Amino acid sequence: MLILLTVERILEALRQVEEPELKNNLVTLNLARNIRIFGDKIVLTLMFLSEDAPHKEELIQQVITALKNIGAATVEVETEVLSSREQTALSERIREEHQEKIRTKRSEGRAALSSEQNTPPLLSKESKTRFISIASGKGGVGKSTVTVNLAIALAREGAKVGVIDADIYGFSVPDMMGVEERPRVVDKRIYPVERFGIKMISMGFFVEENAPVIWRGPMLGKMLRNFFQEVDWGTLDYMVLDLPPGTGDVALDVHQMLPQSKELLVTTPHATAAFVAARAGAMALHTDHEILGVVENMAWYECSSCKKKDYIFGRGGGEKLAAELDTDLLAQIPLGAPDNGDPGDPGYSPSVYAADTPTGQRYRDLARDVMKRTL
Repeated sequence: MLILLTVERILEALRQVEEPELKNNLVTLNLARNIRIFGDKIVLTLMFLSEDAPHKEELIQQVITALKNIGAATVEVETEVLSSREQTALSERIREEHQEKIRTKRSEGRAALSSEQNTPPLLSKESKTRFISIASGKGGVGKSTVTVNLAIALAREGAKVGVIDADIYGFSVPDMMGVEERPRVVDKRIYPVERFGIKMISMGFFVEENAPVIWRGPMLGKMLRNFFQEVDWGTLDYMVLDLPPGTGDVALDVHQMLPQSKELLVTTPHATAAFVAARAGAMALHTDHEILGVVENMAWYECSSCKKKDYIFGRGGGEKLAAELDTDLLAQIPLGAPDNGDPGDPGYSPSVYAADTPTGQRYRDLARDVMKRTL
């Protein structure tokens, strides 16, 4: 049976294809353009944020599959890159779409907090603790590595520091720090694990080893409140929170629970990572969180023998993000791994840089800058 292909049917099919970084469908984002129909053949142009977008081939294949499912015998996908002006306009549009959701979550958050019988000491008006949220637009940019090493660098400067691993689905802080013990529970109070001079709590302590967390938003929000309500943190100068990537429910819960928090954004030099990180920055601005600055992770790779720098993820992403959010690029951290011995060695931690290494010194400088900006 001959199936008539129309632009309307094509657009409906493409609404089922999501751009993985921007978390919306191709039609809403206006990334599928110049659709042409030649009998049972479809030709269209697919727009990308950069020429080397990591999901490019996968997205093209999804488009081809979706259109063949509605009767196309042949699908040709041409590709182009959005201009700087179009990227700016798209970023602004995404921000606007998040505003209403943010307002709703803030309203819900105020109601939830007002229903609490006792405000945790850490969140009381008398608390002197300064909150620093570490955020990113996407996973895989080294946000948790920055969290851990910044917290340890702050402690090396003499500060009393706590860390909440708020990346509920992707908790990794305990493993990065080489922590194997679990928090103590005494008289229904939880005492955080201490290592490298910091106190730390994570969802990873409350699930079976490497088991998935299959919870919905309200349950996750309650767990975060419990991290403040039921954990005995003592007196802290800084609380550093490793947020989940993106702008989902958990990140929104943290924003409404901690209106006084300041935010540090982590990106790689890659244009796509910087572009999606701008959404996290927009959330911070719309929830009245001050942005401390940007950390560009994996900024380059330095050859151990010749000391030549190779910019394997490109250049300029951190600077572009900082300029877009009217803030500063505070640090550029090279790609690498600390030399901490072998797993099983006493004191082994796979992601902590020693204070006297070049990267450790970069985190020291970052910590000192953060301390000045949070006085």
